[in-house]
Amino acid sequence: MAWGFVFIAGFGFDEGMRTRRLALVVTVLMAMTMAACGTDDGVAEPTPSPTPDETASPTPEASPEPDPMPEPTPEPEPEPAEPDPIADWTLEQQVGALFMVGAPVGGVSDLTMYLVTERHAGGIFLHGRSSVGTQVIAEMVATYADAATTPVPLLVATDQEGGNVQVLSGPGFSQMPTATRQATDPQLAASAAAWGQELRAAGVNVNFAPVADLVAPAYLTVNDPITRWYRHFGTTFDEVFAGAEAFAAGMQAGGVAPTLKHFPGLGRVVGNPDFVTGVTDTATTADDEMVIIFLDLLAALDGATPAPWVMMSTAVYALIDPDEPAAFSPVVVGLLRDAGFEGIVVTDDLAAARQVAAWSPGDRAIDSIAAGVDVVLFSADSTHVPEAMDAVLDRARTDETFRARVEESARRVAIAAEAFVPAGGGCACQN
Repeated sequence: MAWGFVFIAGFGFDEGMRTRRLALVVTVLMAMTMAACGTDDGVAEPTPSPTPDETASPTPEASPEPDPMPEPTPEPEPEPAEPDPIADWTLEQQVGALFMVGAPVGGVSDLTMYLVTERHAGGIFLHGRSSVGTQVIAEMVATYADAATTPVPLLVATDQEGGNVQVLSGPGFSQMPTATRQATDPQLAASAAAWGQELRAAGVNVNFAPVADLVAPAYLTVNDPITRWYRHFGTTFDEVFAGAEAFAAGMQAGGVAPTLKHFPGLGRVVGNPDFVTGVTDTATTADDEMVIIFLDLLAALDGATPAPWVMMSTAVYALIDPDEPAAFSPVVVGLLRDAGFEGIVVTDDLAAARQVAAWSPGDRAIDSIAAGVDVVLFSADSTHVPEAMDAVLDRARTDETFRARVEESARRVAIAAEAFVPAGGGCACQN
């Protein structure tokens, strides 16, 4: 547009005017040129220096120092798992461990030897009456224990209550008074410890005593299983508790596992389940003092070794479980487990007891184990044990729940038996 202005300005004027006009045009052109170049004097106007704030790269705000990474908390070392005591056992060994079979005290029995070798029976019960003394009994027990195929030491039990219920006597064994007389001994625990040491010397590690049955006053003169034979420590809760506790603690001190019997008590019956049928307690309840005395005794003996056992009665308890004998009743056995008892529960004799004669040998064993019992006792007659073992095996092979029960009880038996192995090794139960 500036050059168009100059072209028009070159026409229609005189020479002087044209000269002046031309000078003006030149001046204008120069001004325009300089303006285009940025200054009036032909020197480019310097670009103003930016202020430091404009030129300096913005300094980023200093980032706060990051918190040091916390040291990771080391994961706690897991507790080493307790080895499963029956991990390497066959099912036949597990089932065998749950049977305690009769061993006549008159000498080594072929049947008993077969059961502890070929059928892996976990325990023997010395039954009958013997006056041959410690040495002969110890040799017989060692014969069984050395031949036994149970993976843990053989459990060896007997009835050594005193008075009319004392299986072993003769050289090395004291003549024990009845429980009623024992209760008058101010040093009963010490006496029982000596009796326990005598049993251990003969190879016995479990005593089916003391009797903890609390006999109700109305039954004192008619109670056939307990008071007729003076097997009771007294007539009150405190008397029975004190006598049974002292006897049991003495057995533990002597290295023998005591057995509280006959849970939940035979103190309100007339007939003896060993000899008659239909024995029923119609009054005892789950929270009765007849039951509580057993639970209190277990609490008092807790922590001492060997751990106490509990023997189940075969009577029926109408107000606890009217449908099954106690040894076959999950409800009655559950009274012990619910109270926290994790030790061995054993049946009373299932071989010849009239109370359970209506059940086949196999059903007696299966029903007991299913109820939560750990050891089934066939003491008076072992001829039906193979049949009972076969029935338990068959059920365990086809019933996962029942098999789990077998495994649970086999573990308890293993733990109980291992308690008789001294720290230096060897089987203390075979001395």
